[in-house]
Amino acid sequence: MKLTVAEPALLKDSISIISDLVNEGQFEINKEGISLIAMDPANVGMVLFKLLASCFVEYQIGETPIKLAINLNNLKQILRRAKATDMLTLELIEDNRLKITLKGASIRTFSLPIIDVEDSEQKAPMLKFPVTIKTTAARLSDAIEDVDIVADSVLFEADEESFKLSAKGDLSNVNIELKPDDNTEFHLDEKQKYKAKYSIEYLKKMIAGSKLANEVTIQFNTDYPLKLEYRTIDKLMLAFVLAPRVENE
Repeated sequence: MKLTVAEPALLKDSISIISDLVNEGQFEINKEGISLIAMDPANVGMVLFKLLASCFVEYQIGETPIKLAINLNNLKQILRRAKATDMLTLELIEDNRLKITLKGASIRTFSLPIIDVEDSEQKAPMLKFPVTIKTTAARLSDAIEDVDIVADSVLFEADEESFKLSAKGDLSNVNIELKPDDNTEFHLDEKQKYKAKYSIEYLKKMIAGSKLANEVTIQFNTDYPLKLEYRTIDKLMLAFVLAPRVENE
């Protein structure tokens, strides 16, 4: 296996975002690209990641898919050293290690051990969403940062006229409303109101996906998991699934 990418920021930024939620993960590398499905330690949030083979200037892999489990914090520390102009190469070498080469003004080589993952292989959940909202990543990020100063959870509400985010603290509250326009579009299966509450702590980590894409797709249902998807055509997809926050009355 030998994979070389000329835009190291694609992998660097993706791993930086993912590692804030997940400590370790098992990558599958096949002819289509690199993929990862991983759950955070608390089983509240899930990451779904794909980096397409078309992003690489060199993509050598055999007929059989390769599975590599890596400590993501360690990988992040190495990728941080990659400069924008570096060529980044990943190779599987002897002693069950991943070799990472950064080639620019100098050639720097690192290696990481392949680890054993105790948990069974993660699979993407089969979820159906009656609400789909597409908007700019910046709008969602601004809204989450607004509600963060008031409370530790946010209520998502949607109907055919608007998408609202609201939060109530001990003394303060905040309401943000988005309506369909040139940058925001709604699709609802039925003309009714949908609402669910989610953790701000997790959402703050997930909206970092705005580094990778200008738009975000938001999908949810009443008291049901939330899915956020950031996609750059022909390059990558980074999505998150977040369990709803159910509070006792």
